[in-house]
Amino acid sequence: MTTSAQRLGTPLPVGSTVPPGSLRAKMEEARSRGTLHTLKETVGIIVPLAVEIAERHAAGESLYIHPSSIMIDAAGGVQIAAELAIRPPTLPRDKVCMAPEERDGKPGNARASVYAIGAIAYELLTGMTIGPGMRRPSEVVPTLPRDLEIILAKSLVADPTHRPDDLKALAQALHHLAPTGSIAPPPADESHLDHDGNFDVDVSLSMLPPAPSQMYNEVPSGPLNLAVAQAPGSGPRMSDSTTELAQLKARLERDKRPRYVVIKEGMDHGPFSAVELLQQIASHTFVEGDVLRDAFSKDERSIRDWEEFAPFAEHARLHRDIKAEKVALEKTVTAERKSTTSKALIGVAVVGALVVAAAVWLVARRGSRSDAIAVHGDTATNVDVDGGLKTANRPGAGGPGKGGVLGVSNGIPILSGGMSCEGAIAAYKGDEVTIGGGQKQADLTAGQYGSILNKGTYFAHCGAPDDMQINICAAVQNGRAVGVSVTTKPNNPGVASCVAGGVRGLSFPSRPNLDVTRTTF
Repeated sequence: MTTSAQRLGTPLPVGSTVPPGSLRAKMEEARSRGTLHTLKETVGIIVPLAVEIAERHAAGESLYIHPSSIMIDAAGGVQIAAELAIRPPTLPRDKVCMAPEERDGKPGNARASVYAIGAIAYELLTGMTIGPGMRRPSEVVPTLPRDLEIILAKSLVADPTHRPDDLKALAQALHHLAPTGSIAPPPADESHLDHDGNFDVDVSLSMLPPAPSQMYNEVPSGPLNLAVAQAPGSGPRMSDSTTELAQLKARLERDKRPRYVVIKEGMDHGPFSAVELLQQIASHTFVEGDVLRDAFSKDERSIRDWEEFAPFAEHARLHRDIKAEKVALEKTVTAERKSTTSKALIGVAVVGALVVAAAVWLVARRGSRSDAIAVHGDTATNVDVDGGLKTANRPGAGGPGKGGVLGVSNGIPILSGGMSCEGAIAAYKGDEVTIGGGQKQADLTAGQYGSILNKGTYFAHCGAPDDMQINICAAVQNGRAVGVSVTTKPNNPGVASCVAGGVRGLSFPSRPNLDVTRTTF
């Protein structure tokens, strides 16, 4: 069966449920509607409940008293569910009703039940649970009587040795606040709420905060520099979250009692008052992961799990993160500045090296154009140099300026260049020349021309695939290629034209006669 509280989204731990028909289900339903129980309704629940619990303890029973162990019958009466009161509570709002001494895992006696009755009454009237930063009931509902706060302060004393144990006296005192709320409980001596023969009640150890010396919404001072919302029209309005945080801080700081111990690196630090603890959190001495123990309630968990202190720890962490980001950004900017300077110096050095290399190349190239012929061996194993040009002497044919011939020097035609290899051969009308042939030894060998053509660096930029065959025919006169023909397999006119341009830019050994060499890559 699903209760109305569950349907309305009551926050429950995994595997936990609100018992149907319990006081907890009734309280959660009221919370979902945003309503509170009146003082009369609260007295009608608490007074008969306190009487029943007193009788059970007198019979020797030990009980866990919390809203989930209290059932409401069809007539609206309340009674203890024995099978639920012998097990510790699982819901967070039920757990805070346990007296500190019950946190050892044992059900409580009458003294512990006094504490539970006070916690249940506080939640019924205010809709909030007890704990650090809790508000006094009159701050939530201004019409509640001051005597109610005095009674709750006595029942919520954290130290059991200074807490009353007379449940009937507690019922009698609460009944006086709203006599029409319930039938009168059995007569009891209400003085037992102040002292007994063995102890005096000490409200300075109560979970209920001391009465404020100033209104809770006055601007507090503190390390986090949070201000409470000002009265309308007195200044700029703060956001609701900021206002709530400021009010929480004001409530925490109003309790000056040293009650908080922080466990950090295996050592206890404190006890601190709330204001001292907030200062330690703001100064980053304590962080979210450190364990906080409330010496009053004996509750112990990480700061991040205390809803009263977690927002301040998160606020401090955000400040640490922002500071760390600024430091990291400054380091990055400094490193980039150094890197930019280094890159600039390296760039200048590289440019200088390129300039020097270019100058050396130009000098070397100019030197290679000298008339002296250097003999080099053909070391390219994938290059085949093919000679075999034969031309017949046909004196007197043609003339200067005709057929690509610029003129005649010592009887040798001087070609203009820019022709195909075959065109240069046809235009040449000089001596019969053979390279690598057997009829007539040329002055220059095939190896000498091959040492220039076989390097292949002059067409590396042409983008020829590795599997492409390139055939080069070069007609050379006076150290330059006056006629070049290039074919590729597969055919690629763009690569062929690029290679031909590279050949025309090469410097060859200088000789007036026309030499022809064929090279295959």
